[in-house]
Amino acid sequence: MRKKIVPDIVVGRLPIYLRVLNYLIAEGRQITSSQELGDRLGISSAQIRKDLSHFGEFGKQGTGYNVVFLRDQLKEILNVDRIWKMIMVGAGDLGHALANYHRFASSGFEIMAIFDNDPDKVGTKMGEQPIYDVADMDQFIEDNEIKMAVIAVPTVAARDVAAKLIECGVTSILNYAPVTLTVPIGVRVQYIDPVARLQHMTYYQNEETE
Repeated sequence: MRKKIVPDIVVGRLPIYLRVLNYLIAEGRQITSSQELGDRLGISSAQIRKDLSHFGEFGKQGTGYNVVFLRDQLKEILNVDRIWKMIMVGAGDLGHALANYHRFASSGFEIMAIFDNDPDKVGTKMGEQPIYDVADMDQFIEDNEIKMAVIAVPTVAARDVAAKLIECGVTSILNYAPVTLTVPIGVRVQYIDPVARLQHMTYYQNEETE
């Protein structure tokens, strides 16, 4: 049976729904509604219902959603009801911050190792993770069946690192370098560029000031 094709923009909103459901659980809530979720997220309740309808029926009209049930269903849909092993390439300042970012572990992502080409860093640790020589990356990926990686290297190195990761079998890349990667079909890349996000907002600054 073919898996139903869901628009990527819908899939991109599911982690946001999952996050607010976790907040509701922490507050001791048992039931919520699309209206409440929408109010908390700044998304219309109709959009939330439409998004969820791609995956089935999770609540009843007039009674809302069971928070724990919906949370568990979204975790299963997103395949985060398990631990995903990943590596990070780049042991600079950004890599140091990411290695100590505890939400990775609490959200089901385990950084198994960090790779760098600086001989002064290789053989040391960053947080709890050992730093290995990037030359040994292919064997580590194969031995540990790694499919996910984080790129935290300078811009000039990002494309070469991505090519090497893909060659080694990595199919999901979180890229912090401000450069667009060309990847084959079957490989997914997500970009995080704080400067681009800030520039997005500065577009509106003069307009709002005026």
